[in-house]
Amino acid sequence: MNEKEFIDEASLEQDEELIEKFEGQRVLKEGTYEYWIVSIIAFCWSLFQLYVVIVPTNSIFVRSIHLAFALALTFAMYPMFSSPKTMRSIPWYNYPLAILSVLGALYIVINYDALNARSGAWSSLDVAMGLGSIFLLLKAARRSLGMALPVIAILFLLYDYLGQYMPDLIAHKGASIKKIVGQMYLTTEGIFGVPLGVSASYVFLFVLFGALLERAGAGKYFIDLAYALLGKYDGGPAKASVAASGLMGIISGSSIANTVTTGTFTIPLMKKLGFPGHKAASVEVAASTNGQLMPPIMGAAAFIIAEFLGLAYTDVIMAAAIPAFVSYFALFYIVHLEAKKLGIKGEDPSKLQNAFEIFKGGIQYIVPIFFLMYTLIILRQSPQMAAFNAIFFMMIIMVLQRPVYAFLEKRQLTSEVWLSGFSDIGHGMVNGAKNMVPIAIATAVAGIVVGSVTLTGIGLILAEVIEELSGGYIIAVLLLTAVVSLILGMGLPTTANYIVMAALTAPVIMSLASDSGYLIPAIAAHLFVFYFGILADDTPPVGMAAYAAAGIAKSDPIKTGLQGFAYDIRTAILPFAFFFNNKLLLIEGVDAADPNNPALWQWISNPAEIALIFITAAAGMFAFSSATQGWMLTKTSGFERILLLAVVPLMLTPNMTSTWLGIGSAYLSYVIGFVLYGLIYLIQKNKIK
Repeated sequence: MNEKEFIDEASLEQDEELIEKFEGQRVLKEGTYEYWIVSIIAFCWSLFQLYVVIVPTNSIFVRSIHLAFALALTFAMYPMFSSPKTMRSIPWYNYPLAILSVLGALYIVINYDALNARSGAWSSLDVAMGLGSIFLLLKAARRSLGMALPVIAILFLLYDYLGQYMPDLIAHKGASIKKIVGQMYLTTEGIFGVPLGVSASYVFLFVLFGALLERAGAGKYFIDLAYALLGKYDGGPAKASVAASGLMGIISGSSIANTVTTGTFTIPLMKKLGFPGHKAASVEVAASTNGQLMPPIMGAAAFIIAEFLGLAYTDVIMAAAIPAFVSYFALFYIVHLEAKKLGIKGEDPSKLQNAFEIFKGGIQYIVPIFFLMYTLIILRQSPQMAAFNAIFFMMIIMVLQRPVYAFLEKRQLTSEVWLSGFSDIGHGMVNGAKNMVPIAIATAVAGIVVGSVTLTGIGLILAEVIEELSGGYIIAVLLLTAVVSLILGMGLPTTANYIVMAALTAPVIMSLASDSGYLIPAIAAHLFVFYFGILADDTPPVGMAAYAAAGIAKSDPIKTGLQGFAYDIRTAILPFAFFFNNKLLLIEGVDAADPNNPALWQWISNPAEIALIFITAAAGMFAFSSATQGWMLTKTSGFERILLLAVVPLMLTPNMTSTWLGIGSAYLSYVIGFVLYGLIYLIQKNKIK
C-alpha cells in the first residue's frame, strides 16, 4: 500500500484553488499575512461551532456569532469587483467593512438583555444598527452569491414598506421602518430566524465533516474506486464520474465543489475515450448537481426541511432516499445509452487498478460515513451530536493514517509523519469554514424573505394569485411553481432558493392540493421546490456548475449547460411523480384531518414493498431516459418512444394511472408497465437481428 495513492497534497491544493476560482473567491498566496488572517478566522469559526455542541449556549448568541464569522470571511474572501489585483490581495477598505458588519451581527449579543427589556419599543440606535447591518449583509450576499438574492431581498423590503401603494391584488397597509427593522434584525423572525439557526446548529458540522473527509483523501479515493470498478465498461469514465459524484454528494453540499473535485479527473478521461468536450462536461455537471439530492447533507436543505416541518432529520433523509438513488441509477443508464450511441468502449482492464485493493486500502474513508449513518439512524442521536462524534472519529483517523502507512511500508516514523495528520485537521477545519460562508450568508438573507412573508401575510395573497393564474388545477400550480423555482435558482444557491420557495409556494401547493382533493404530506411539497432549485444549477444561462465543468473541458458553457439540462430532465419528472405517488417518499397514507402533521403520516416499513417501489420507479425512469435519448438497444422509432413514455406513468404513478384506466389495482398497473417495456425490448431485439 502506497500512501501517495490516497493522499496527494498537490492535487488537494489544486482542487481547492479551482473551487475558489469558480466560486469567485480570492486566491491568496500561502504564507502572506492576508492568507493567515483568513485561515485564523476560519479555524476559530470551526472551533466555536465545536465548542457550542459541548457547552450549551443561548441559540441567539450562536446565530449572531455564526453570522459574524461568516460576514468577516466574506469581506476577506470575496472581492467587490473581480480584477487581477483584488483577486490576489485584500484591499484596505474591506477591513472596516468587515469590522462594521461583525459589530452589527454581535449587537444582538452585546445588548441582549437591554433589547429584551425594550422589546417592540426600539431605540434610534437599534434602528440605525439594524439598517446598517442589513445593508452590509446585502453587500456581503452580493459578493458571495451574486446579485439575485440581494435583489429579491430588497424587493421584499420595499414591498413591506410600500404595501399600501401596491396593486389591489397584493396591497397591504405597509410597515414602518422601525417595524421592518424590528422584524428583520431585532427578533428571530428575520435574519436570525430558523434558516440561520439551522445553518449554525447542524449544517456547519456536516460541512466540516465533509471537508475533513475530503482533506484526508476521500475525494481521490472515491474517484479511484469508481474508476477501478467501472472503467472497463462502455463509457467507463463517464460511469465512474456518476459514481464518484454520487459518493462525493454524500459529504459535499456544493455542486461546484463536486464538479471540480471529480471533474478534473473524469472529464479528461471521457474526452480521451471519445466523448465530445461538451458532453463530457455535461455528464459531470448532471452527476455533480444531483449530488445535492443525496442524503445525508442534501445541500443543507435536509436540516431546514426538518426544522420547517417539525420532522425528525432521519425521516427527511428516509423520504429523500428512493428519489435520489433512482435519479442516479437513471443517470447511469443515460451515460450507458450515450456511450452506445457514440460507440465508446471502456478502458483496457489491464490498465486499471485492482478495485478490491483500492477499497481495502481506503476503508478508513468509508467507516466514518457508516459511523455517522449508524449514530443517526440506529442510535437515533440528534444530527448535531451525530456529526460532532463523526468529526472527532474522523480526526482520530487523520492523525493515525499516515503513521500507519509509514509503519506498513517500513518507513521511519518521524515527527513530520506524526504531525502531518494535525496539519490536515487544521486545513480541513479552515476549508470547512470557508465552504460554509455562502450557506450562512444565504440563510441569513433568505431569512429576510421569510420575515416578510410573516410580516405582510403575502403567502395568503400569493395563494389567491396562483389559484387565479392556474385556474385551480393542481398540475398548473405545480408547473408554475417549477418554472419559478428554476428561474430563481439560476441566480440563487440551492439552499436559499429552497427557503424562499418553501416560504412562498410550498404552503400554496398544500392548500390548493387539498382544495383539489389531494391529500399530500407537507414534505412532498417541500421536496418538490427543492428539486427544481437544484435543476437550476445546470440551467443556462447562469448555471455555475456548467461553467465550472466547461472550464475544465474547454467547451462552450451554454452548450454544456443545455446538454446537462437534457441529461437532468429525467430528474424533473420525479417531483411530479412523488407528489402524486407518496410511496416514492415511503409514505403510504396521510390523515385527512391534518395532512401537515408528520405524526399522522403512515410510513412504509415493509422491505419487500420498498424494493418493489424502487424497482418500478427505476424502470419508469429508464423508460423515460430511453424515450428522451432516442435509444434503447438501438435507435428508437417515434412509435417506440410513445410506448416508452406510456410506461412512465404506469410505473411512477400507478394509483393515479390505474384509476384513469379503470383497472382498479396499482399492482396491475405495474404488470402492464413491465409487459409493455418487455414488448419494446423484443421489438428492439428483433430490429438488431
